[in-house]
Amino acid sequence: MYYAREPGKINHLRYDTLAQMLTWANVHAGNKMIIMETCAGLVLGAVMERMGGYGSIIQMYPGEGPARAATNSFGFPEPFFRTLYEFPLSKVKNLLSGTFSVTTLPPESEERVPLAEESNGSTDSKQLSIQEADMECSTEVAMESNQPEEQEIADISPEGEDNKTKGRTYDRQKKEEKRKKLIETAALLKAKDADGLIVASRFHPAPLLLSLLEFVAPSRPFVVYCQYKEPLLECYTKLREKGGVINLNLSETWLRNYQVLPDRSHPKLMMSGGGGYLLTGITVTNESIKTGDCPEQRGEEPACKKQKRQEHQ
Repeated sequence: MYYAREPGKINHLRYDTLAQMLTWANVHAGNKMIIMETCAGLVLGAVMERMGGYGSIIQMYPGEGPARAATNSFGFPEPFFRTLYEFPLSKVKNLLSGTFSVTTLPPESEERVPLAEESNGSTDSKQLSIQEADMECSTEVAMESNQPEEQEIADISPEGEDNKTKGRTYDRQKKEEKRKKLIETAALLKAKDADGLIVASRFHPAPLLLSLLEFVAPSRPFVVYCQYKEPLLECYTKLREKGGVINLNLSETWLRNYQVLPDRSHPKLMMSGGGGYLLTGITVTNESIKTGDCPEQRGEEPACKKQKRQEHQ
């Protein structure tokens, strides 16, 4: 539906490309997946449907909060959302450097207090002016008009205060729940044992991929979708230079439909491109970079280059 009516909201992600992403990422029940997408929650919903409520999903989001318009359209039950976590991209750098700390809850806004005082003062001044005008006319009418107003204010103020306190306690509980959920998500990411990574964002995928791969365990797949080829070529080059990945593959998806004509003898073949590009690969443990055993780091010539030089000589 999104691809047919509003493909721009899902970055022109076609349904066959989405199916390939789920296959390449090896999404199944019990996985621990990291999702970074700006496709209105379509990729997230597809992963949740494939996992069936088992495992854990960490959604990375930019800005103030994640967008899940398409996810809510799936109609998942409540247990599915218990395994869903969210983490802001702005705090990934702090989490990798070890300086991440959950900020304390902001104090309750005290703006309502002066506003209430000002409103009380204005009403009091209005009442005084009315009383003065009434007293000039007749003191008896002023006394009769003031008594019911005071009774109404006395009756309404306790209910208003109860509603305010209930609203404040509800906001406090929501903030505390969000804070606990953020701590749990940070703990899951710090373990660095995710079973897969899927990136389908309108932002440039290179910085996202290089940072989020740190949370993926070795021998796990990752998939990056982009509507254009050039950003994925840059990701391919940087990953080859950095190391720690194998089986890098950059592919374009094509959709082929078969339509049988009325005589059922000559099928009509139709092919359509423009389904976007996928960069896939598998993470590995790059021990040579970590321990310093790489010959180039020691200033030595690699064995393959040395052998080629000897053959030329």
